[in-house]
Amino acid sequence: MDAFNSLLAVRLEEELLACCAAPAWGATVVAKRPYRERSEILAVADAAARELAWPDVLVGLSAHPRIGERAAGDSKEAAWSRREQAAAGRSADESTKAALVEANRAYEKRFGHVFLIFASGRSQEEILAAARQRLANDEETERMVVRDELRKIALLRLERVLDAL
Repeated sequence: MDAFNSLLAVRLEEELLACCAAPAWGATVVAKRPYRERSEILAVADAAARELAWPDVLVGLSAHPRIGERAAGDSKEAAWSRREQAAAGRSADESTKAALVEANRAYEKRFGHVFLIFASGRSQEEILAAARQRLANDEETERMVVRDELRKIALLRLERVLDAL
């Protein structure tokens, strides 16, 4: 806790932006310092993600590549994205990969943003099934799902930051 609480706000905000690119999320986590326990940090981060306004969610989405595409660059965020999608990339055959590309296209056309899913531990077949199912969602339902997926990703990444301190 001491390391997290004593990091300069600017440095901590950089770490948190790698977890979730929505600055409002990181600013909330930073503003609530000092924390007594790890669970308190995670609870604040969880609540902050649930309360993000849709424009902030869209900012968060902007940092995520299409599912099935390899994140470019050497940033911590890109490395995490590659790691999170690694299992899915290994498990799919060519027809599943092609179907996922098509599902991404259909999703982006329908909702106007990248399809986001907590991919850790999921196969491309599972991700494809989820994408197809979510295409049937109305806009309001899908926004709730997207916010929750972004929240799960942010919390996983925050756990990594905490483990590294």
